[in-house]
Amino acid sequence: MTDTLEDGSDKLRVVDLFAGCGGLTSGFHSTGRYRSVGAVEFDLAAASTYAANFGEENVYWGDIAEWVKGDLPSADVVIGGPPCQGFSNLGKRDIGDPRNSMWRQYVKALVKIKPAAFLLENVPQFERSSQFDSFRKEMEPGGQLSDYWLTCKPVLAANFGAAQLRRRFIVIGTLKDYPKIQVPEGNVPRKEWRTVRDAIWDLRNSVIPENTELPDDTDRFFGQQVPGAFKASSLDFARRYAEISLERMRSIPPEGDRRSIPQHLLPPCWVGRTDGMDVFARLRWDRPSVTIRTEFFKPEKGRYLHPEEHRALSHHEAALLQGFKDDFKWCGTKIQIARQIGNAVPVELAAGLANHIADTLARR
Repeated sequence: MTDTLEDGSDKLRVVDLFAGCGGLTSGFHSTGRYRSVGAVEFDLAAASTYAANFGEENVYWGDIAEWVKGDLPSADVVIGGPPCQGFSNLGKRDIGDPRNSMWRQYVKALVKIKPAAFLLENVPQFERSSQFDSFRKEMEPGGQLSDYWLTCKPVLAANFGAAQLRRRFIVIGTLKDYPKIQVPEGNVPRKEWRTVRDAIWDLRNSVIPENTELPDDTDRFFGQQVPGAFKASSLDFARRYAEISLERMRSIPPEGDRRSIPQHLLPPCWVGRTDGMDVFARLRWDRPSVTIRTEFFKPEKGRYLHPEEHRALSHHEAALLQGFKDDFKWCGTKIQIARQIGNAVPVELAAGLANHIADTLARR
């Protein structure tokens, strides 16, 4: 099932579909038990980030529908998270969104590669969708994936060592030649959850207000010139805030939220509202962060204010809260990198799932 490498060790071969910047791959690689043999990503900036960290030779930049028509690599495990915008609470929840059915390309890849196991992750709302009902039917007799056991469960990233309260829906399939792989719940007890302090304490005062741009560095991936590849310290740039925004931030104490903002500083749409208390709220040093989303740099989008400083999270801090190490390289504009960070699977969650899958396959 595995390839024997030059150092004599056996590593499971993994393919990452809808790979993004590589959160899942980062977690799988961090275990030392996997090596990548393929990845697919449609977005150029994200594909470039993936290539900068894991090598361009195994990355397909383009439409997965075209990729699955070709000769696919042999792999022991297939991983990936089809687009979730059509299911997410933050989106329009459009059941007709064409991205909702991208899992079908995932199935086509599974049929051709026939891995020993696969991992599919998505937002919790996917579990209750008609698309997931259709996906499960592929495991029934006569379905394209009838050779697989299926288990699924929502999980919390903090239980796997992430400094983040991010919930994801995890689906694991196992060829019936192997023991059925259950979805683990994680083994980090609540009293030992990693916190914002654990993740970003060392970056206090690292963001200089006058520094608001990325360096002018560029690199070439897939024959295209892209911004980057940037090291983590390049992501310590600030955002230009209007003076009224700064006044609002100054009025919010540690662990506070918009209820501390004086009436005369409130925008009309906030006056009298009792919902959305996480808007313009500070992260808490001694708790995990809220879910890091693609617009974490906007305090009006949630509890994304720094615990002490009068600013939102920096890109560097958000990447650390997602579990990315400081040697990870990033490509793209500020907005593109933020999107990659927010869309990624927390690295610690991916690592926990990776170890669990490898342990179970080893018991064959």
